[in-house]
Amino acid sequence: MDTAPADLKLIRAWKDVPAFESEEAEGKYWAAHQLDARLMQASIHRSDVRESTTITLRFDPRMLSRIKRVARRRYLNYQSMIKQWLSERMEQELKD
Repeated sequence: MDTAPADLKLIRAWKDVPAFESEEAEGKYWAAHQLDARLMQASIHRSDVRESTTITLRFDPRMLSRIKRVARRRYLNYQSMIKQWLSERMEQELKD
């Protein structure tokens, strides 16, 4: 589906999306524009084990024990939980 409805301008590249001054300005922009489906599809991150890199981190034993305790309470693997925390923090940092 390459075409947008006649009244919507099709956005084919992320560089064509401007920085918005306000939520109102963003709302008006998206009321008149639509993302190309291929751009949306290409933006979806597909996790792949082959993309993983093993690293070594040194933790204070008490801190690691507390992390493992929190993970057990959440029924999570502690390493997965640490990766989730890092991912959430990275997204927060990139927004600031």
